[in-house]
Amino acid sequence: MRTLRPGSGTIAGVFPTTPRDSDAWDDDVSREIARSAPGRSAAGFHAGDRSEEHDREDEEDFEEEVRFVPVRRQLSIAIAGFAALLGAGLILGAQTSGPDARWPYAIVIFGVQALYVLAFTMAIRPPAAGITAGVCVAAGAVADYVAVTTEPAGVVRLLYVLAGAFVLALIGQTIRAQDRLQLRDALGGTFVVVLGVISFALLLVLTRKPIGTQAVLVGLTAVGIAVLLAHLIDAIWPKPRIALQVPRGATGVVAGAMLGTLAAAGLGSVLVLPLTPAKGAILGFVAAGVASLVDLAVNYSEAGRSMAGEAPTFWVARHMQGPLGAFSLSLPITYILTVTLL
Repeated sequence: MRTLRPGSGTIAGVFPTTPRDSDAWDDDVSREIARSAPGRSAAGFHAGDRSEEHDREDEEDFEEEVRFVPVRRQLSIAIAGFAALLGAGLILGAQTSGPDARWPYAIVIFGVQALYVLAFTMAIRPPAAGITAGVCVAAGAVADYVAVTTEPAGVVRLLYVLAGAFVLALIGQTIRAQDRLQLRDALGGTFVVVLGVISFALLLVLTRKPIGTQAVLVGLTAVGIAVLLAHLIDAIWPKPRIALQVPRGATGVVAGAMLGTLAAAGLGSVLVLPLTPAKGAILGFVAAGVASLVDLAVNYSEAGRSMAGEAPTFWVARHMQGPLGAFSLSLPITYILTVTLL
């Protein structure tokens, strides 16, 4: 009878035996099994990727970190003072202007127009800046003449002057090939310069209308108080900051616009009809709101140029730009509300 030896037969062939000492796994086999285990190599791979991605993101965050621009108290007070002087000059000139004394006021406005062209041309830097500035100064003189002499007083011919000056400025920017390359990007900036210059001539048109002088008083008072108080509050409490790179506070912008509206409503209650407190408040609210936004947009534009690495604007032009733009670009809406509301 045949006997079964250990390790023989079907059972021995089906079930594996435990490894002997001589079959022990060495280090090479262990490493092979570790590499072939699911998920481990993938996890290690992704971990390495995450580390590299985090490093790249940290570097990008460091490069894109925005520099905090502090509010300069004395500068804010100086800008507020310039806004007050500009508003007072324009308001007093309008009040003293009469049928036989319009040209002195036109001369004052032409000086303000020249300052506007200087500030905005140096800040925006359109192609062929010299030609653009010359066209705008000439357009300002023509607009003032048209505003004083046109019968009846209106804005139709001023629109013709605006269109003609804009076209001439664009033609001047196409003379040189280098300027033509920047023409498309400079369309908006060129139009802002031309529009602001022509807008000042609206003051002459308004003073020739029955209720226009009172409308100028209400609108410019609201604008002047809005810009004045906004910068004075920035000198004292420039918080909360609107943006790190913009040295302005939201408190000043909002409070200035609200107090400008309040002053306009107060003037509407003491001036002659058809001005009323409600109409004065509406006129002041719109004019002060537009002026505050324009003044703030100037700061954003300067911050954008600084972040782009461009050379800063000449300091005098840079600090006059906000009040000049606020008064100028609020005049079209003041004229529209005067014609439609009053």
